[in-house]
Amino acid sequence: MAEAGKGGLVAGIRNIPAFINQVKAETSKVVWPTRRETVMTAVMVVAMTMLLGIFFFGVDWVFSRIVRELISLAS
Repeated sequence: MAEAGKGGLVAGIRNIPAFINQVKAETSKVVWPTRRETVMTAVMVVAMTMLLGIFFFGVDWVFSRIVRELISLAS
């Protein structure tokens, strides 16, 4: 068993340069976004986060008012 483990480790170490070359080849195939696309995506994320924050604030406020009114009726 120990022999098979060593063979696997040595074979793995020998494959490191091939692995690095494969990573470089795959990385070169990636289509990276332009600066404009990145900025537009970031702006959209911020805008949608703000809109959702305002929406959930409003929903929370409405339910808070409803609960307050119900509690005041029970008193």
